[in-house]
Amino acid sequence: MEGDLIKIREWLLPIAWLYGIGVRIRNWLFDTNILKSKSYDIPVISVGNITVGGTGKTPHTEYLIRLLEKRVKVAVLSRGYKRKSKGFVLATADTPMQNIGDEPFQMKEKFPNIYVAVDKDRRHGIEKLCDGQTAPGTGVVLLDDAFQHRYVKPGLNILLVDYHRLICDDKLLPAGRLREPQAGKDRANIVIVTKCPPDIKPMGFRVIKKNLKLFPYQALYFSTLKYGNLKALFGTDTLPLGSLKHQGKLLLLTGIASPEQMKMDLEHHGADIVPLTFSDHHDFTPGDVKLINETYASLAGSLIVTTEKDAARLKTLQGLSEKVKKALFVLPVEIEILRNQQKTFNETITNYVHKNSRNSILAKRQDDHPS
Repeated sequence: MEGDLIKIREWLLPIAWLYGIGVRIRNWLFDTNILKSKSYDIPVISVGNITVGGTGKTPHTEYLIRLLEKRVKVAVLSRGYKRKSKGFVLATADTPMQNIGDEPFQMKEKFPNIYVAVDKDRRHGIEKLCDGQTAPGTGVVLLDDAFQHRYVKPGLNILLVDYHRLICDDKLLPAGRLREPQAGKDRANIVIVTKCPPDIKPMGFRVIKKNLKLFPYQALYFSTLKYGNLKALFGTDTLPLGSLKHQGKLLLLTGIASPEQMKMDLEHHGADIVPLTFSDHHDFTPGDVKLINETYASLAGSLIVTTEKDAARLKTLQGLSEKVKKALFVLPVEIEILRNQQKTFNETITNYVHKNSRNSILAKRQDDHPS
């Protein structure tokens, strides 16, 4: 049920109150235009959250890529968390993961025909992508994890909220996981409650909608995770999810913010999970490699399942035993919009991109100023 992963550290509430003062002042400076937000004459869609931890930003961004890549040239701009490079980097087929970060690397591998770039300064990144030379033909920019980056004003702001950790039940850092007060959600054009059970009841939808207290201008959607067949990281083998119940102990190897949902979903498919959990975006050390090898050896020949994001880091990791490599499978994940709202959601996105494309804007200006 929603709220089942909420843990509030009550003794840290005074510090959270002080933190909230700082965040509210910053937001006030933007709201009163003392600090400037810049908009662009190209469709810019932000996908983000107001919580620390995984809400499913990458699979939702990938959903938008699949929706748009046949209609327009897509560019994804990310900060490139924990990358070893600095400044603006436009990924190519040969760009190493260390130079752009695991999530951008994952997206570039899965969608080789789009632009993937990283830049801590999102304004500079958008301007590089739209200068006509760096990334020719860019028709839409998807901002990954930029809800708090208020120096850019996206044309469409999508806020993701974890079904298991609703923002209305959470508290500010460090007592809870909120990056900013709940009122920050008011900047969103679209709110998506993520990681919902696929069989969530109508009453559940109504309770969540009431508790979120959205404005009439904000559209609310619900999504669930949808898994594909397991794919060998070092090889071409595939395994159906239904086979997991016959595999014995399964080592779930993750370095993501919220592995609980994945664990529950695999258990639902009959898997007997042994978790080996590292921190989000974890840089695996030789000690970690030894731990992985030894843990797998102790399970006497089971499978190892990891995430697509972790696979980006594990693929080039030195020291994994041959047995581990042979047993290591990646679990692809996509999202599905629930409540028969997928068509409406898709049309909202595609209509926004079409109406705000450079060609449409130019045509409108010509209509407004006929020769």
